[in-house]
Amino acid sequence: LFNSTFQCLEKDLESNKSSDLISEILKEVSGPEVILKRSFPPSVRFRRMFLAELIRRVVVSPDVWILLFVLQPGGEAVSLLENVALISEGTTGLVTWEAALYLAEWALDHRQTFTGRTVLELGSGVGLTGITICRSCSPSRYVFSDCHPGVLQRLRNNVRLNGLTERASPPVSVQEVDWAAATEEQLKQIRADSVIAADVVYDPDVVYGLVKLLSDILRWSSPDVIVCSTVRNPETYGGFKQQLEKAGIGHHVITGPVRHVFPYNRVSAIEMIRLHTAVAQ
Repeated sequence: LFNSTFQCLEKDLESNKSSDLISEILKEVSGPEVILKRSFPPSVRFRRMFLAELIRRVVVSPDVWILLFVLQPGGEAVSLLENVALISEGTTGLVTWEAALYLAEWALDHRQTFTGRTVLELGSGVGLTGITICRSCSPSRYVFSDCHPGVLQRLRNNVRLNGLTERASPPVSVQEVDWAAATEEQLKQIRADSVIAADVVYDPDVVYGLVKLLSDILRWSSPDVIVCSTVRNPETYGGFKQQLEKAGIGHHVITGPVRHVFPYNRVSAIEMIRLHTAVAQ
């Protein structure tokens, strides 16, 4: 069955190695319609073997990986296209970073945090965290956001690859949100109950805009705000916390183990904090 599947695809793969074709193939093997609508969906073992063989036989482009994460045995899966290079097209947003994986794992262990809530994600990147939450945590609505054109395009592709649309359940959207230029009207239209961000504290130059946006969000509404960071540079991360304090934003660290779901380097220090207005505390 496995070899015959690839024999049927061989000619198409040889003549067309575009990401669109790969996306369609991944949908057939790992998309939500396979899991939810077919009486006998492919087993987890088959899907993993298929993905490994697909990567071996075809290269989408010299810069792109095809990733398939199975969230639970025999159940939900997340498919992603992401860049091999850590920095490409002038941005770091085309790969999945450790804090995004950690936050996704935390969400799987704390699904009630997002169930029935409108979630805004800042700096969604290629979309791993948000897609995981949409597939497993039953939010009422999910808003992915970023500001780099290339990241937004890849994000839209990955959202579509996983069967998430404005008319699906949950309804999702991908929006351009510039931290330095986001308006009160834009944020109030989103009406987020929860705001999350992962690996957004990586450059001192972006910290001011991020803190200003977080301050505006907390001032204009009262959502649950969670920021997850890989602490690569303690000085940069410490500067972020100082800026939060200056803006009147308090925080507390969310602790506790998470179930290991995704393969990644767990040596790096990762900290997740929940924000609140200091006056309210």
